[in-house]
Amino acid sequence: MLPEPYRLHHRAEFSRTVRRGQRIGRRDLVVHALTLGYDDLVDGDCVVRVGGPRFGLIVSKAVGNAVVRHRVARRLRHICAQVVEELPADTDVVIRALPGAATADSAEMLRQLRTGLRKLRLHVEPELALGRTPAGERR
Repeated sequence: MLPEPYRLHHRAEFSRTVRRGQRIGRRDLVVHALTLGYDDLVDGDCVVRVGGPRFGLIVSKAVGNAVVRHRVARRLRHICAQVVEELPADTDVVIRALPGAATADSAEMLRQLRTGLRKLRLHVEPELALGRTPAGERR
């Protein structure tokens, strides 16, 4: 399960990420990512940021019926929980599931998400994302 501070909730947050962020398409997923700076926080809705990167999911009816959509969403939330520590804390990510996500296995979707984030230059090693140097000391 993805803890509450790591979720996007409001339509404005989804829209801002999709419209102003970068996008990369994979076979079963489209990854939208926006790294928020000070200017974005002044313009935007929330000034206080708690937790790390936030994720939002879009799983439309094109993916399948309700049972299939909920299964895909659960798998994507689990995948996002695995990737949380590999992203900068000021990043919002929206993942749009494509119809192929209904039959893709979790390992394949995790690989697609990581390669997408890497191509967007957002994927970092877990130690660096937490503010640690490679030797383990705090920055």
